[in-house]
Amino acid sequence: MTFPDYENKRVIVTGASSGIGAAVATALVELGAEVHGAGRRAPTAEVASFQPLDLSDQASIRGAVEAIGGHVDALFNCAGAVPMLPAVEILKVNFLGTRLLTDLVLDHMSEGGAIANCSSDGGYPWRKKRELLIDFTSSPTFDDGVAWYERNAEAAGHAYSFAKEALNVWTMQQSAVLIQRGIRINTASPGAVQTPMLDAIEGAYSAAAIDPVEYPSGRRSTPEEQVAPLLFLNSDGASYVNGADIAVDGGFWAAQSVAGALWNE
Repeated sequence: MTFPDYENKRVIVTGASSGIGAAVATALVELGAEVHGAGRRAPTAEVASFQPLDLSDQASIRGAVEAIGGHVDALFNCAGAVPMLPAVEILKVNFLGTRLLTDLVLDHMSEGGAIANCSSDGGYPWRKKRELLIDFTSSPTFDDGVAWYERNAEAAGHAYSFAKEALNVWTMQQSAVLIQRGIRINTASPGAVQTPMLDAIEGAYSAAAIDPVEYPSGRRSTPEEQVAPLLFLNSDGASYVNGADIAVDGGFWAAQSVAGALWNE
């Protein structure tokens, strides 16, 4: 076995034009994968194909998956929305649209397939809302999910964190289902990563609002530092890794958990 083992693998990368998605697409092309990018803008990596994708629009999602077609060995869900957008828009992109796209891609996967969802350290506190999140992720359709959130927005809290929490919970739920087909699904949760998205957040808020997430490492991650964990999760080298969430945050949530910040609020 060689690692990473993506030679001639057919993969989809959402959000391939920027940030972590762009870094993942570039690395996969270099590793010999047949990379199909999807996102709002065309990627700079020399991908096999690119499909415009708006994860807030069901028709766009269905059109992108249909256009790519064919067998898929691995899916990297790297696309995401900034936390300054309207709440429902964030929820659609960061969870409901990602879920729908994944469900459609699964029709093109067989045994040995793998899915890596790019979550966030903002999704780590799902443990505090477990029952609420399970109720939400049980919403069977895209539209049902929107309606649920509109009814429960106050209890759910900020849409960005809630959508990432939901992505983590749904991934764990699906891990027990998909493994029966020989398909694995996991998440990686970055901390503060110096991407255009973080630039936009810093512009809307301030660097001081981001500084606490740099603890204890004292710095932000580069997009390239997020690539290897995602490649690992979808590789044959992770054949017994399923339903996991890898924190790639420089130790932020480890430090918070030991300090009791997560449980004692």
